[in-house]
Amino acid sequence: MIKLSVCIPVYNFDVRELVNALKKEIVKRNLSAEIILIDDSSEVFFVSLNSEIQHVVDGFILLKENIGRSKIRNLFLKHAQGQYFLFLDCDGKLIQECFLENYFNFILRNPDCTSIYGGRKVSLLPPNQSYFLRWKFAVERENISLEKRKKNPYLSFQTNNFVIKKEILEKILFNEAYTNYGYEDLLFAMDLKSENVIINHIENPILNNDVETNEVYLEKVKESVDSLSSMLKYGVVRERLSSIKLVKTFIAFDFFPFNFLIIFLFKFSSDFLERKLLKGNQSLRYLDLYKLGMLFKLMK
Repeated sequence: MIKLSVCIPVYNFDVRELVNALKKEIVKRNLSAEIILIDDSSEVFFVSLNSEIQHVVDGFILLKENIGRSKIRNLFLKHAQGQYFLFLDCDGKLIQECFLENYFNFILRNPDCTSIYGGRKVSLLPPNQSYFLRWKFAVERENISLEKRKKNPYLSFQTNNFVIKKEILEKILFNEAYTNYGYEDLLFAMDLKSENVIINHIENPILNNDVETNEVYLEKVKESVDSLSSMLKYGVVRERLSSIKLVKTFIAFDFFPFNFLIIFLFKFSSDFLERKLLKGNQSLRYLDLYKLGMLFKLMK
């Protein structure tokens, strides 16, 4: 019998609704599944809230220090017992009653599969303008149809909602050298690709339930580009990320005089681009230019 471990890294978020919805489906459909939470040193307020569901989950591990997005996922290998791990972001929300069963059915129909990505959605109702930037990025860049995801199975992979066979994760860990937010999902996907691990894509999305303010998201963008710049300084990692659009553009112009020209232009346009982005309802081309300029600046 297949056993599925639902693995949820938690950081400063109320996961009670998500966990209760998962437990409801497990009980209702008599699924062989467990729920494991690892809290990455959240604030006391959220630890207190989530402690209310300790009796619902099969494991609730509290970390004293924040260890980051990659290391915490690898840590589930020590605490989860299933042959397959389902990783969910803590800000996810179930939008269908047969969410877990869909994964079970796919595995049963495809016993040789080792990894599956289910997709993501956000509300189609536009938020307040102060929350618009993150929502717009999700709608235009992340809410990819199943057909498009299948055409680029590795580049369209994300870690918010995916299943991986335990024995594969034991061989191909998330790269713990990079602790900051950003691009760790794509690096992991490319590590899978390098080992010829096929990422299957199905239509089994989860709703992103946490829309960030423009200011918060822009800070995350800065952190992600900083993380990417660290990755690109190593040849093997750089090669594996070379198919990412931002990286491809960087490589194409990373020679004199274009690299110095881009850095010069970014020096005088970064404040303008930030003001545009903080308005929220602007073209994502401004975000692309901002990321590119920042990447050149960091790689100087």
